[in-house]
Amino acid sequence: MIDIQNQQDHREIPIDLVGVSDLRYPIVVLDQKREKQETVATINMSVSLPHHFKGTHMSRFVEILTEHRGDMTMHTLPRILHTLKERLDAESARVEIHFPYFLERVAPATGSKALMDYTCWFHGESNGSSDDFVLGVQVPVTSLCPCSKAISDYGAHNQRGTITLEVRTTRDSNDEPHMIWIEELVEVAESSASAPVYPLLKRADERHVTMQAYDNPVFVEDMVRNVTAAMQQDERVQWFKVHAVNMESIHNHNAFAKIEWTRPA
Repeated sequence: MIDIQNQQDHREIPIDLVGVSDLRYPIVVLDQKREKQETVATINMSVSLPHHFKGTHMSRFVEILTEHRGDMTMHTLPRILHTLKERLDAESARVEIHFPYFLERVAPATGSKALMDYTCWFHGESNGSSDDFVLGVQVPVTSLCPCSKAISDYGAHNQRGTITLEVRTTRDSNDEPHMIWIEELVEVAESSASAPVYPLLKRADERHVTMQAYDNPVFVEDMVRNVTAAMQQDERVQWFKVHAVNMESIHNHNAFAKIEWTRPA
């Protein structure tokens, strides 16, 4: 049959990225406690298109994903990227995988257990001879305002916020990226706020969390600085970006802070 996509395009305009987006697909990711976790991802896959090709072969994206639908990690994603470049005759390839990740959380006073979901993502890119991998996680947290606590006769306003953390890792002696677990990033984010957010709390737990937040007031600036201090101490971290947002409870706006850092050479 005629291969229209492979025909020559005479406009001589290369395309930076072309591919498929919003593809929902079951994947398996590594779980620190249970080894593996099945989830459903929303996936974008793309390649660069040279100026002389009319189009790319969209069906091959799904074919390649199907071949590699097992574990999705910083170690397996480069294989997908390299296969994309080879099969689609492209100089570069990019894959974005967004998925919910579930952790069992234990309430601080009663020990009640329930699952909590976290929005996570893998972004991978292969361009020329270099590969890039970014792990991201968005963590809901509680923050209590230090200023409100200081000026009030009693109480202090608090709010739910999010800490978004993205990280690139250093490489070991075999040039493999060091492993950082999703669970570790969740722990860094939660410990940087006034208190964690839980999926299930009984009255005794609510009391505990309320007082925990009151005893640990933080501005949004404090949260990104707390995360930064922890990440800079981790030798596995090559680069990170942290973005904290407080959904203000007494203002008609949100407050945010952001830090991006690269380990000095």
